[in-house]
Amino acid sequence: MRAQLRPAAVSLILLTVITGLVYPLAVTGLAQVLFPHQANGSLMVKNGQALGSALIGQSFDEPRYFWSRPSATWPFPYNAAASAGSNLGPLNADLVKAAQARINALCAADPGNTAPIPVDLVTAPASGLDPHISVAAALYQVPRVARARGLGEDQVRSLVMRFIEGRQFGILGEPRVNVLKLNLALDR
Repeated sequence: MRAQLRPAAVSLILLTVITGLVYPLAVTGLAQVLFPHQANGSLMVKNGQALGSALIGQSFDEPRYFWSRPSATWPFPYNAAASAGSNLGPLNADLVKAAQARINALCAADPGNTAPIPVDLVTAPASGLDPHISVAAALYQVPRVARARGLGEDQVRSLVMRFIEGRQFGILGEPRVNVLKLNLALDR
C-alpha cells in the first residue's frame, strides 16, 4: 500500500506545482510581455483615470451620446461578473416588452427619425456585454447625437466612419463600431 501512496502523493504535489503555479505564472508573464494592453483589461484611460474597457459595453442614455446595445446581465447592466444573455425566445412576452420599451425610448429621444431601427439597438447580445454596435445602428443615431451636440450630421457621420472596425482577420463577423471609443472621441 505504501509503495502505491508515495508515487501518487509525489505526482499530486508535482502536478499541483506545475499546473497551479508554474503554468499560470508563465502564461501571465508571457501575456504581460506580448499583449500588455489586453492582459490588463484593454482599459480606456483619460488623464490617468480608467473610463472603461474596450471589451465591455457601457450604458449610455443621454441623447448626446451613441447608445450601446441593451444588456441582459443581472443585477445591473453590463455586469462583467454575470455575463449572460436573456435566453428569451423571439415569441417570449418579456422579450417583446423589453424590445418595445427600447423602441419607445429611441423614438422619444429622436421623434423625427423615421428610419427603421436596427435590431441590435433593441436586443441584447448573447454575452450581455458587447461593446459594439453595427454600423447601421451607429448611423441611425447620427441625427440625434448631432442635434444634441450642436454639430453637423456630416461631421458626426464622418466620425462614425473613422471608428468602424472591420471584420476580424478580414473574414469573421461584421463591421462594427465600439461605442465607448466613439463616445470618447465625441467628447474630445
